[in-house]
Amino acid sequence: MLLEGKLALVTGASMPKGIGKHAALTLAKQGADVVVTGFHHMEGAVALAEEIKALGRKAMAVRMDATVAADVAKGFAAIKAELGPVDIVVNNAALMGHNISIAKTTTEEWDYEVKLCLNSAFYCIKQAWPDMCAKKWGRIVNMTSVAGVLGGAGQTSYGAAKAGLIALAKSAALEGARFNITANSVLIGICATDGYDLLPEPVRQAVEKKTVFRRPASPQEIADAIAYLCSDSAAYMTGAAMNMMGGLDLFVF
Repeated sequence: MLLEGKLALVTGASMPKGIGKHAALTLAKQGADVVVTGFHHMEGAVALAEEIKALGRKAMAVRMDATVAADVAKGFAAIKAELGPVDIVVNNAALMGHNISIAKTTTEEWDYEVKLCLNSAFYCIKQAWPDMCAKKWGRIVNMTSVAGVLGGAGQTSYGAAKAGLIALAKSAALEGARFNITANSVLIGICATDGYDLLPEPVRQAVEKKTVFRRPASPQEIADAIAYLCSDSAAYMTGAAMNMMGGLDLFVF
């Protein structure tokens, strides 16, 4: 199996239709043992860990407040004690908590969204980095968004954080190359997740028309892209932003 003997961490993997859940299951099917994290919906992460174990892989659900560096460090310590060092980090934890103008966005809203979407990825990379360097193998995948490359009205903190994830991966790619660590981003446009289902139907229809396929990505399509970046098939790919936006960034009319 492609990822036999590797331990993957997927953050924000507690939602039933989330990208994190599909990514975790796909990595497990590729042979990896998998740790999943949650915070507000921990029951979903626990259920997912059991599902991964049923596939014959080792698994662990960790409650982690990804916005707090000390909590991330505590989570990594627990993971290492039970399953060993993390080889693969998929930074998926995110929240677009509001959709309002710069004028109406509070500093507290800005700070929280940036901490969850961007700081959390740095915290996880920093914790995994020493062991990746020691083992001379590592995979880092940052989940980013069309808002990170095109911006978005009412999405200042979310878009800025998602843009930061791309730069973070590029810097990690540069520093990690001599240790055989790759770092890439996956650019998502729209995806049929739990959050997407909450959008009003007219909004979904409008944005789907802006893709060339006239539909959102499925979580599995994104998970397959993540699995590819984690595999040795992508060993020469680093610092890249894989475009999984379905043409949302093209001139569609």
